[in-house]
Amino acid sequence: MPEELMVDYYEVLQISPNAEPDTVHRVYRLLAQRFHPDNQSTGDSERFRLLTEAYQVLGDPEQRAQYDVHRPEMQKERSRLITHAVRAVNDVQSEQLLRLTILELLYARRRTDPQTPGIFYGDLESLVGCPQEHIEFALWYLAQRKYVDRSDGSKIAITVDGVDHLEKNAPVRQAVPRLTAASSRKF
Repeated sequence: MPEELMVDYYEVLQISPNAEPDTVHRVYRLLAQRFHPDNQSTGDSERFRLLTEAYQVLGDPEQRAQYDVHRPEMQKERSRLITHAVRAVNDVQSEQLLRLTILELLYARRRTDPQTPGIFYGDLESLVGCPQEHIEFALWYLAQRKYVDRSDGSKIAITVDGVDHLEKNAPVRQAVPRLTAASSRKF
């Protein structure tokens, strides 16, 4: 299994795949200011490097088009590798990682598309890479804790409590290989 997984550049820039070029530019400038290594309060050189790499691809129409063609394939591979890594740890850790993975997906969806923040159950299954019977317990738990909510009965969305829980517990994801853009540099 590869040590590095591809990063979704849209997630890095916290934008929708449908974002206009001027939105890509504006968001990049805002985030670059925040994470620039010279910024003493919020600087993060690794995050800045990744932001710049994402902007170089998504800010260039040709590279973005090529990236968009390969993105579904990268997402499938990323999901497969995450699922494999999740299954490699013990049951309790595996379940915790599955719940955090679900919350991360829902968090990213709410952040990038706040008008329609939910994910259909079937889509969640394919994004997580697990069949329904493998994620039912995780969804039950997350719903009981009020970390997720079923909007209009068909979509699952993260709640404020879910966001707080994820942000507090995200470091637990260290057991899964770190997501980097190294494999996607071919674009």
